[in-house]
Amino acid sequence: MFLKTSFTTLIVGVFVVYVLHTCWVMYGIVYTKPCDSPKGDSCITPYLAGKPKLQLSIYTALRPNAEGGHTLIHKEEDFDVNSKFERIVNVSLPKKTRNNGTLYALIFVHQAGVTPWQDSRHVHLVAQLTTYMVPKMPEISLISGEDQTQGQKEKAQQKKQRDGNSAVGGGAESKPTSTSDHPVSHWRSRLTLNIVSDHFLFDREYLPSDVHRYLRVFQNGKKMVYLPLLFVDELSNRVKDLVEINSTSVELPLTISYDSISLGRLRFWIHMQDAVYSLQQFGFTEKDADEIKGIFVDTNLYFLALTFFVAAFHLLFDFLAFKNDISFWKQKKSMVGMSSKAVLWRCFSTIVIFLYLFDEQTSLLVLIPAGIGSIIEVWKVKKAFKIQVFWKGGKPTFLFGKLDESERRTEEYDTLAMKYLSYLLYPLCIGGAVYALIYLRYKSWYSWLINSLVNGVYAFGFLFMLPQLFVNYKLKSVAHLPWKAFMYKAFNTFIDDVFAFIITMPTSHRLACFRDDVVFLIYLYQRWLYPVDKTRVNEYGVSYDEKPKGKTHKD
Repeated sequence: MFLKTSFTTLIVGVFVVYVLHTCWVMYGIVYTKPCDSPKGDSCITPYLAGKPKLQLSIYTALRPNAEGGHTLIHKEEDFDVNSKFERIVNVSLPKKTRNNGTLYALIFVHQAGVTPWQDSRHVHLVAQLTTYMVPKMPEISLISGEDQTQGQKEKAQQKKQRDGNSAVGGGAESKPTSTSDHPVSHWRSRLTLNIVSDHFLFDREYLPSDVHRYLRVFQNGKKMVYLPLLFVDELSNRVKDLVEINSTSVELPLTISYDSISLGRLRFWIHMQDAVYSLQQFGFTEKDADEIKGIFVDTNLYFLALTFFVAAFHLLFDFLAFKNDISFWKQKKSMVGMSSKAVLWRCFSTIVIFLYLFDEQTSLLVLIPAGIGSIIEVWKVKKAFKIQVFWKGGKPTFLFGKLDESERRTEEYDTLAMKYLSYLLYPLCIGGAVYALIYLRYKSWYSWLINSLVNGVYAFGFLFMLPQLFVNYKLKSVAHLPWKAFMYKAFNTFIDDVFAFIITMPTSHRLACFRDDVVFLIYLYQRWLYPVDKTRVNEYGVSYDEKPKGKTHKD
């Protein structure tokens, strides 16, 4: 199937080279060449090999260089680099931080029993505990007018009555969220730390450049010793963990997590963290970067490798399906056997999903392909209904083409299927929209309309695939379908099933991935049930019998 066209062969060849090159690059990131002669002068030995008594100290400061004072918020005495722990501390916010300012965390690993500044061999990093982001618009009940913050206020008051702790996050929850379009300071409620626990011997000549900026060495006699490799995991800072800071936020909770890490995983994490930082420098917002962070944080390395291969094949099949789909519709001359209602529904659903993604301020990586897909579906509707557009005096005039006898028979079956389908579909969509209007909260009436439509697309969208199945059943043929493009899309359907387990996504979208499998299996059953009849019209609007027949060969 891949080798029928030279262009497809070229694309597959480029894809294979890309996968092999990526595997080689990933191997170079994870693997680090150790020092061959441990007693040689070219080796850099680990400080942790001597099992020193260490202490972890964390301070807060208004500036990364601790000018203007610092405050100790947590210290871990008898710190063991191999022991995993998680602590929750309450951090007092300075007045400048509450007034849309910033706050930094100074993390030190030093000799136990002394302050970090008294230990010349301490290791320290600086992490930002705040970030700036445009606050999310408050959602209100369109019936009663009650906003979301009122319900949060009642829950906060009930919580205060239960535990009596009114200091932690009280101001942030009790005050309505700001509706300003300007970025405001948000609190990062998680701080994740890692230290390389491997006693790895580095070779000076093969020292990785990514580890070099985290490496601090000192001379111990004739040997070079490197201090513990401390790393702050910025990828664990998710948008869902952010808390808006206002003038009444006196204290906020901070979850401090620590775990040891291998050298290979550290190098991989450094590269991924630098990649996210580069995207932010190119204009990606905190929310855009959060979508990428979710791929790395919510899965382990094995799932990440699987995600890479799955995403690569998904991209390949997407391109091939796009190419064959455009070729099919470009050469399409007749709508015999094709459900025009299904084409119209696909156009409507893609436009609704595009408007929904735009309303949710989704990343441009998702929004732009959705917009291009909507334009292509509009073009398909123009081809399916034989619409011609004429411009007269700046005003468009639409002319619809006529159907032949075979197309009218297909249209009758299509209309009959939609009639039966409407008895089930319309009550479900209207009922779901009314339920959402009464019990859920939205930013505006437009937001409610778009959410109701997109929920209908996700929940009942597969029902609009049924008219095509009904037309296939009535005609006892599937030769009119674009099977090449359809098979590529079917492969992507099963790939989406894998993504449904790997990537965090809405439940409705996850169910939508599995519902397509059922329809695809029915299509396969119909292809087996109705073998190709060469007297019927094929996917390009012609039959095999219409082709000129050559002379019979005489033995």
